[in-house]
Amino acid sequence: MLKAIAEILTVPAITLGLVALLGLLLQRKEFTEVIKGTTKTILGILILGAGSSLIVTNLVPFATMFEEAFNLTGVVPVDEAVIAALVDSVAAIGRMTSFILLFGFITNLLLARLSPFKYIFLTGHMMWILAGSLAWAFHDLGVSETNGIIFGSIIHGMVLVLLPAIAQPVVRKITGNDKVAYGHLTTTGVVLSAWIGKLLGDKKKNSEEMKMPEKLNFFKDTAVSISLIMFLIYIITALFAGPEVVEPFSDGQNYLVFSTLNSLGFAAGVLVLLQGVRMFLGEIVPAFRGIALKVVPGAKPALDVPIFFPYAPNALMLGFIFSIIGMVVGMLLSTLFGTIVPLPSIIGGFFTGGMAGIFGNALGGRRGAMISGAVYGIILTVPVALFYPLFGLQVYGVEGLALLVPDVIIVMGLMKLFFVLNIPLVGFGLAVLAFIICSVLYKKKAVEPINKTESM
Repeated sequence: MLKAIAEILTVPAITLGLVALLGLLLQRKEFTEVIKGTTKTILGILILGAGSSLIVTNLVPFATMFEEAFNLTGVVPVDEAVIAALVDSVAAIGRMTSFILLFGFITNLLLARLSPFKYIFLTGHMMWILAGSLAWAFHDLGVSETNGIIFGSIIHGMVLVLLPAIAQPVVRKITGNDKVAYGHLTTTGVVLSAWIGKLLGDKKKNSEEMKMPEKLNFFKDTAVSISLIMFLIYIITALFAGPEVVEPFSDGQNYLVFSTLNSLGFAAGVLVLLQGVRMFLGEIVPAFRGIALKVVPGAKPALDVPIFFPYAPNALMLGFIFSIIGMVVGMLLSTLFGTIVPLPSIIGGFFTGGMAGIFGNALGGRRGAMISGAVYGIILTVPVALFYPLFGLQVYGVEGLALLVPDVIIVMGLMKLFFVLNIPLVGFGLAVLAFIICSVLYKKKAVEPINKTESM
């Protein structure tokens, strides 16, 4: 039973379909509206997922080509793979992960109800990664399963309501409303990089308002601009890598033809994803109103990265490109620490590096998007190298992989610090106290006005 509930929480289409169903039922909508809203929510998520899968499919060979073209070697940062390997290899970690995931989500609901942080975190795979990371940390630190589940669930719930609150001031600038929130474990990195982008950027020059010569107006079309940018990136990388690197992926197809088709396949994935986002948002926001009114008054759904792509597609591409540059710089810096060298995460660069670009553009215009993307790229590499020795993956038979998400690295790093200082309970108490203080300050802080109208 517990395993089934845990699986439901990590399948976005099911989770969000149930959220829409509950919200519509609480509003006592007619049967036909309930069926339509629930179905379209699920279909929107499935379309979004199909787009994401298409993007990943076309980026996987590019990642290898990129590494070979520029002679890069190191470990691969893939959060899902790390947690899956740990859960499969150590039964105690698997059990704790399931319980922390379930009770952590319940804690999220309780805190959203009782505290001023009215956010319900609905990004399932991020919830699972956080639960698995906490279980891994507690097991590695020698904490009993029972205590690990209790403390892990409370930490899990607090993190899930705090992260969206940190990002929400910028989210309001992006969306022009307060209807949705950012639900991801890259929040601290994205927000920090965006604020640096603000300091060095120019808010007056928005990436989405770039003036082009009349003959280049076709760049304003998202499909065309993404296709051309990815075509150039793919072809240049293919030329540096050479046919011998590309052909194992191309199944005998000419390596330049393969690269061209993959670049266009990537663009097609983005377009499919954006269509899914529009359908999903059109249903989930009105449906969620029922939960906000009845269960957690004033609650906002904290959702995954792609939800925000349609608001600033130019900033998305700027963030993506410059995050790769930042990751390469971060690789070079990581060699100084004598631990590991994280390879650039091309998929992370697009999804969350692109998000850093969108955040950076909201605060510092197109220059802010570029700077934010580059800074975020460094954040995705240097902390990974510094964090790697704290919890030895090799002990669990996991080789060649590293944990990537900044928020989890911060939480686990603090846990390790308190255990090294031999004050774990004091550390936990300080975390709860900090949450209470933040709640008081957050409640007192006036919500800034929304000057921008919704652009979707």
